[in-house]
Amino acid sequence: MRFDWGDPATWDPCLEGVRAAFVMAPDGVEVAPDFLQRAGSAGVERVVLLSSKGIEVMGDERLLAAEEAVRSTALQWTIVRPDWFDQNFDEGVLRDSVLSGEIVLPVGATRQAFNDADDIAAVVTVALVEDGHESRVYELSGPQALSFHDAAAAISRASGRRVRFSGGADRYVEVMTGFGLDRRQVLAEVDAFEALAANGDAVVTDTVTRVTGRAPVSLGTYAARAAAQRAWAAD
Repeated sequence: MRFDWGDPATWDPCLEGVRAAFVMAPDGVEVAPDFLQRAGSAGVERVVLLSSKGIEVMGDERLLAAEEAVRSTALQWTIVRPDWFDQNFDEGVLRDSVLSGEIVLPVGATRQAFNDADDIAAVVTVALVEDGHESRVYELSGPQALSFHDAAAAISRASGRRVRFSGGADRYVEVMTGFGLDRRQVLAEVDAFEALAANGDAVVTDTVTRVTGRAPVSLGTYAARAAAQRAWAAD
């Protein structure tokens, strides 16, 4: 069944018979408040929203609005706020960077609490099917706070590739504008990343273990698994 955030005609058929809904929107797409109202009218009782850490610091108005929209409904709601996804390195926006041998982000040596997507999914599933998670905001983390230097080193060891990390703003601007992106947009991204870095190292939480009953996956374990599946093999 087709669902399209931009086509409200597709919403109602997807909500028929649904009692609990996982809500997320691709980057740049808003979570429409009208959808949440329709969900309640269709009989949905519970909603779990995928948000992100640091959205206040980075000024992410899209996700801030999504959280406010969820909180404003009469539905039972849970908000899940993960840190950087491990899978960004092999399935997402950073895969090409890994393959090129250089990850470029203007966050310096600040440590991030990288989350494995399976752990995020496990928390979301529990919140959807079990009681007791209503009106909660779950800040997720992996088992360690690591810098992107550490992450690049872990991927290098697992994959056999030489991957380095460049954490300075000048290099980020050089690379992004070299791809043809608008300089003003790139500088705005630098401001957001630098604000995140200035907020300090991520705090490791026990949320994954507390909610799911199992320890979160480490970035090293993720990298070994991804490499074994030839995630960074030459295309």
